[in-house]
This record gives sequence, C-alpha cells and structure tokens, in this order.
Amino acid sequence: MQDGVQDDVSRMLGQLLDGGDPATPLGPVKVQSVATEVADRLMTAVAVGEYLPGERLPGERELAVLLGVSRATVREAIGRLQAAGMVEIRRGRTGGAYVRASWTEATASAVRRTLVPRWAELEQLFDLYALVEGMVAATAAERRTDADLDAMASALEAYARAPTLRDEQRADRAFHAAVVAATQNPKIRALSQEVLTRVSLGFPVEPYGDDDREGHARALAEHRELYAAIAGREPGRARALAERHFTLTSDVMRTMLERSLAAGS
Repeated sequence: MQDGVQDDVSRMLGQLLDGGDPATPLGPVKVQSVATEVADRLMTAVAVGEYLPGERLPGERELAVLLGVSRATVREAIGRLQAAGMVEIRRGRTGGAYVRASWTEATASAVRRTLVPRWAELEQLFDLYALVEGMVAATAAERRTDADLDAMASALEAYARAPTLRDEQRADRAFHAAVVAATQNPKIRALSQEVLTRVSLGFPVEPYGDDDREGHARALAEHRELYAAIAGREPGRARALAERHFTLTSDVMRTMLERSLAAGS
C-alpha cells in the first residue's frame, strides 16, 4: 500500500476507534507535563516487555511521531528513564537509548499512572484486538499460499529454538506477520497494526512480559495449532484459536497492572 493510502486508513481507523473524540487517552499526549506522560508510557512499554533488556528504543524522531510530541519532549523523557536506571545512552553509529532493566523503583508508579486511567478503554481494546486477529486468522486460512505456510513454519522453528527472550520475541513477531500477510490484503494488515498500536499505548509492538517458560510453552503450542488450522484451510478453527491466543496480550498487561498496584499498597 502506498504511504498516502496507508495514512488515510490509519486516520479513518483512528477516528472510528476514538469515537469522534480527538482527546482520547490513547491518542497523542495532551497533559500538563508532557515529558512525564511520555516517560511513563516508555517505562510501561518496557515493563510489559514491548522493549526488552538489551534492546534499543526507537529513535527520538520515531518516538516523536508515534506519540505526537516534540523531539525535545522525547529527549527529556529519555533522560528521566536514564536517571531511573532503565536505559543507558550509547554513542556512535549504533548509539541510542538501550534498555538496561525492565523494572526499577520508579516503574510501579509510572505503570499505575499510565494504565489505571485507561483501563476501561484498554479492556474494550483487548476484546477488539482478539476479534480482529480472529478475523485475520480465518482469512489467512482461506487465502494462504504455500509460500505463506513456509514463512509461518520458518518462524515457528525459530520460536521453538530461540536461545534468548529477544530472539523468541523476534520469531513471535515474524510468525504473526506471516499470518497477517497470508490474508493477501494490505488494509487488513493496516487494521491489525492500528489496533495493536492502540493496545500498546502508541508503540506498535506486542506486549511480551517477562522470561516465562510456561508462557513460552503455551504460546508455542498455540502457534502450532494455529498453523495447522491455517494449513488445513479451517477458518472457523483458526478464528477460535487466534481469539484465544491473543488473550496473552491482555494477560501480560493485567499482570503488570497488578504488580504495580501491589507495589503501591
């Protein structure tokens, strides 16, 4: 899809998801202390595993576009994460802000400030996300090609053999990207990405949580079931499996909210 058309789709979906209210709490940051809001969102994104220890955060320009703020605001917010010990700043060609820790003393309050006011809407978005991904999986089962199945199988193997959590997350993204690509419809891809961005507080990255072996085993088993349903051209089964699988996202967010509330009690 051309960039202009992609932007039009995103604007249209944004209006629908916002219910016509441009001041939605999941839209561009509009609070008295913008840098605090951006820092809180970034801390929450790290806490829920959207960005893992050792991973580089998006650059200033990209974050400014994603969150609808200035680069100076992003720079100030990153400085707050650095002061809290969550990121380190590296210089040079591969420089940037790299995640050091997923949780610090400052994290609990940031997660509470970010998630508590938004929770009712997030619950609605979790429901929408599962339904959208169910539609994606059903469509993929009807339209997938052998090449699509090869891409899914490759990602599945990489996920099963991933030596680190970051490799595991990368393979997980590749598997779901292959499922979306199998719909053969860029507008469906745009819808999936738009809802994910809303669920992820403005960052188009799937919440991933901590290094949880039980969760990894569950996700791997569900990936394999979903692959089998798509390969077997079983749209109804694929839909049901995907809707169930994407409750993992809400589970991660809910766990982090509970952790933050417990830390504040």
